[in-house]
Amino acid sequence: MLNDNIFYVAIIAVVGLIALTVNFVITTREQQEEAKDKRLTWLKGQAEHILQALAVLREADCKPEIIHKINEHATSLLEEVALLAPDSELFQNLSQQKDTADKAYADPSAFDSDRSLKRAQIYINFAEKLVLQLARGNKITLTLARSYQQELYWLRITVVADAHVSQGDRFKQAEDLMTAVSHYRHAKALLVRANIPHHNKKERLDKVEALIDSIQPRRPKSQGTLADSMDRLL
Repeated sequence: MLNDNIFYVAIIAVVGLIALTVNFVITTREQQEEAKDKRLTWLKGQAEHILQALAVLREADCKPEIIHKINEHATSLLEEVALLAPDSELFQNLSQQKDTADKAYADPSAFDSDRSLKRAQIYINFAEKLVLQLARGNKITLTLARSYQQELYWLRITVVADAHVSQGDRFKQAEDLMTAVSHYRHAKALLVRANIPHHNKKERLDKVEALIDSIQPRRPKSQGTLADSMDRLL
């Protein structure tokens, strides 16, 4: 009888151990799948934003070295997606988006509409933050990241300023001179306020001032210091 009881206890212990092992395996797999899904969701969001930013940077004629570094990061994200979900719809979609971004090229007319201009501002600003993330991940030096950030900041300013100049040119051709000069002044204001050394923006400022003067010539200096100051501000 005692031997029978020991046998039954042993059977129960073995069954219990098997149940615990199975439960552990199932729980571990569920946790791994949950972690994988979370990682893929994060990768999807990051990759989509970076690929959009790459397309905008190419359209805005951004410096090739900045595009190259960001493109390297995008490629590494896609490679991770390929490892986690090689045959997934997500990987196929991201690959197509990467192909589209790779085919983008410098095109000033890409930012003619308010919507496209807003998109450009959003994604160039995103790229400014991204280069600092790359530095924190030791993919580039902090000094290089700061340099890239300044380049991207200036790119964001010039994209908007150039768009206003283009709109001003169109209104000027249509003989709507007041609207044209309004766009030129907006472009000038953006350039003047930009936190960039004057010698770096002088060429663009001179061009915009010449366009304003072609419609509304400056007052003669003899009118006084106050009038001259007002002209420089407008």
